[in-house]
Amino acid sequence: MTTSFYAPPTAFHGGRVVLPEDEATHAVRVLRHRPGDEIVVVDGAGGWHRVRLDHVDRRRAAGTVVETRRGVGEPAYRLSIGLGLIKQRSRFETFLEKATELGVAEIVPLVTERTEKAGYNAARAEKLLVAAMKQCGRTVLAALRDPTPLAEVLDDASPALRLLAHEAAGPHQALGTVLARHSGAETIRVLVGPEGGFSDAEVGAAEAAGYGVVSLGPRRLRAETAGIVVAAAVQLAHP
Repeated sequence: MTTSFYAPPTAFHGGRVVLPEDEATHAVRVLRHRPGDEIVVVDGAGGWHRVRLDHVDRRRAAGTVVETRRGVGEPAYRLSIGLGLIKQRSRFETFLEKATELGVAEIVPLVTERTEKAGYNAARAEKLLVAAMKQCGRTVLAALRDPTPLAEVLDDASPALRLLAHEAAGPHQALGTVLARHSGAETIRVLVGPEGGFSDAEVGAAEAAGYGVVSLGPRRLRAETAGIVVAAAVQLAHP
């Protein structure tokens, strides 16, 4: 399997690319690439680039783009998942990695009535997202928003299909069933609560904002597991 490297769009100029220092170090000192070798570089904005290296030293690697493709590894839909912030950092980071692998375009850390943590390590989260994007063969870096109050998310009516996962929803409101009824939706947002879920008032506010309440099954799931289930269900509904 070809190892992908990451360079943001700003690293590309006139058909050439200079890898960021950490990526160059990995290419040169770990994988021992040399001038003339071809590598794959993704830019996080949908670009897949085949690059022929022509300058290599201990801290720098640069080359010429010989082929570019768009949207490699990306789904035809745009999925945004709002996930209530999780107290344990490792569990939130697990969700970031798996959401990337499952094609999620946007991750919104939600601040809700039952949220117990106010934020996350943004620099570490960015590194995790980049690593997951390269590993799974995507070309778009999932957007990770700042922690956002639930009310602010509900004000955004732009996604065509808006859903909220809630354990009180009945079997007739199963996520898979709802997705099958809206198979043509190209923009989707699903909200998942933190430990303890959403309050009744929050569920009511979401319904008033046009969100459909859905069930993720008969068992109580951890927040990050619920988010992963949502991403997998949407992927299976949109092959």
